[in-house]
Amino acid sequence: MSQFTLSAALERLGHADFARVLEEPGFDVGLYKPDGVDTQSPHARDELYVIASGQGAFEHAGKTAPVAVGDVLFVAAGEPHRFIDFSSDFSAWVIFIGPRPD
Repeated sequence: MSQFTLSAALERLGHADFARVLEEPGFDVGLYKPDGVDTQSPHARDELYVIASGQGAFEHAGKTAPVAVGDVLFVAAGEPHRFIDFSSDFSAWVIFIGPRPD
């Protein structure tokens, strides 16, 4: 069994905005904690986000929706998306699905 706590993942972040906590052939798990602005660009793999702390809003496919702890979001590979108006304690678990690109 693999278990990862939010506090341990936050420690692993240091000054970065993303820390990977598990890598497997078909998926990876990490914690994303943007600092002020979400600068991510579309990814090569499908993603699931699980809001771990804080609150904010999520822009995707021309729509904006509020997000809070416990919410789950899906984004297909290559689709633009970002978090906006998020609290300073905002963080989200990120599960990248599918094989890693070469």
